[in-house]
Amino acid sequence: MKLRHGMTFCSSLQTQSGAESSDTQNVDVVLIGGGTMSATLGTLLQSLQPDWTIHLYERLDKAAEESSNVWNNAGTGHSAFAEMNYTSPQPDGSVDIQRAITITEQFEVSRQFWASQVREGVLANPRSFINTVPHLSFVWSGERVSFLKTRFEAMRQNPLYAGMDYSDDPNKISEWIPLVMTGRDTDEPVAATRMPIGTEVNFGEITRQMMNSLARRDNFHLSVNTQVRDLKRNADGSWKVTVANTSDGENERSVNARFVFIGAGGAALPLLQKSGIPEARQYGGFPVGGQFLFTTNPEIVAKHDAKVYGLAPAGSPPMSVPHIDKRILDGTPAIMFGPFATFSSKFLKNGSWTDLMRSITPNNLWPMTKVGINNLDLVRYLISQLRMSESGQFKELQNYYPQANRDDWKLWTAGQRVQTIKDIEGKGGTLQFGTELVTGAEGSIAALLGASPGASTAPSIMLTLLAKVFPEQVASEEWQAKLKAMIPSYGKALTDNPQLLYEVRAMSRELLELSEPDLTTTPATESETEISSS
Repeated sequence: MKLRHGMTFCSSLQTQSGAESSDTQNVDVVLIGGGTMSATLGTLLQSLQPDWTIHLYERLDKAAEESSNVWNNAGTGHSAFAEMNYTSPQPDGSVDIQRAITITEQFEVSRQFWASQVREGVLANPRSFINTVPHLSFVWSGERVSFLKTRFEAMRQNPLYAGMDYSDDPNKISEWIPLVMTGRDTDEPVAATRMPIGTEVNFGEITRQMMNSLARRDNFHLSVNTQVRDLKRNADGSWKVTVANTSDGENERSVNARFVFIGAGGAALPLLQKSGIPEARQYGGFPVGGQFLFTTNPEIVAKHDAKVYGLAPAGSPPMSVPHIDKRILDGTPAIMFGPFATFSSKFLKNGSWTDLMRSITPNNLWPMTKVGINNLDLVRYLISQLRMSESGQFKELQNYYPQANRDDWKLWTAGQRVQTIKDIEGKGGTLQFGTELVTGAEGSIAALLGASPGASTAPSIMLTLLAKVFPEQVASEEWQAKLKAMIPSYGKALTDNPQLLYEVRAMSRELLELSEPDLTTTPATESETEISSS
């Protein structure tokens, strides 16, 4: 097997010519970070090429404890049904939904991939990691109501959004989200869209189950409490990966890997910089943390079966979109509201206070500075969030739950996210809203930077990675057959294939045991989609 530029993959553990030490073990793939991304890539590779040897290194004592942990992310199956930051108003008054379409397509791939893993026995008990929770967009004030209706009119024409409802009737919206509407000023214009096939996802549970399945295979080795100390290129093009115990730095050892994937969340940027590849020089990162108010009061939880997304403040990053969500936190029903932005110089929740300073290099210092100069709205937003008091946070909650009782809610500090800054020729330092897949020119190393939509689209991101670094294998009949068995829509745009869309949704609904309504029988036409209005 060969990488993009001809580097040969081997399936044995024998020493390869050009490796720096004959005492260093040789493996095919090293995965850095025990989160959803590495678990997804490892699962794909074990299915596609089961004879490849894979080592995974996680700095904590178990997998899925950082960004993938159910308490450290929003748990939304980000499908762009409700997230209005994925649709943008245009100067002519229209709304561009192309990014939403892309993300919806990607989430449909995630559903198919998870369903296939249930079928194969890799994932079990779907209700432990995915549940049906309707997704709603909710706005108030005349200008925002107009935007939401225009957005809905654009989306309803696409088969991906068949079944989406719109209303600006307070009584109808009260049926959908009584918690949000009870006690609200009835004179204020409101509007909402509702998609009944939204999901609540426990990415930590998905990760743990995939890791447990991988660990049962002879060619996979998981090392926890193990931190990657260095990445050095060998003479033969492979990578010497040096690791040691996380706690004390002892027991340093190395492996030679033909391919390295850095899926370490916020820590991916410093590790990418250690590699020394030219592609890493153009990147910087700025950490943004998040806090959520949450309650597990059964009486309150029983009143809210939805994920409700509002519009983000001007200048705020996508991860800051306010939302009040039904959650299932490792079996415990809850409601979370947030996020509220926090600042820490750590790149991981369990990281080091020196992470930010150590990531600054002569190559990214000016681009990072320029981002601050050119994004004053973002700076003002972050400052306002940091200055917000607990009473201010509670007032924000009351915008979405007017009758909230302060005694029912607690504050939780969630995970860290590192906002990617890229030095783009002709533009300078630019904030990258979304995820950024960085690969070396020869295809032997790759890293994932950025945040939203993140884990929700992990299978699509990893499929893109495979096509970049293993093009010959991806093009082979063997891999093509396996990929299409896992993901029936592989290589096809569902927006252009309505019948296939309905078929794969029905398949994933059944295997994932989702309680969503059946919207797979026929495309909704304009006459069949009723707009309820006052």
